[in-house]
Amino acid sequence: MARITNAAPGVLEREDTSLSPSRNFVVVVYDNDYNSVEEVMMILMLATSCDEEEAAIETWEVHHLGKSVVHHDTEVECQRVADIIARIKIQVEVREE
Repeated sequence: MARITNAAPGVLEREDTSLSPSRNFVVVVYDNDYNSVEEVMMILMLATSCDEEEAAIETWEVHHLGKSVVHHDTEVECQRVADIIARIKIQVEVREE
């Protein structure tokens, strides 16, 4: 998306905001039948630096609700987190909030 900004009095300039670091992105983890609760908790703590309690809550959501938003950040940071989580072959998605 682009927005119009004033470059100088009377002159309009387009600013590309498509990769703006201020945008809010999320990492979503989906349930599967092969990762254990312990595996998911460990990878969430490693990837997001969350504590055991938060990892347990998010893992419960994944298991019982089918998915959970496990991280909120910039697109670049969310992609880094998703890449770590994907190492255990669990489905993970980065999307704009």
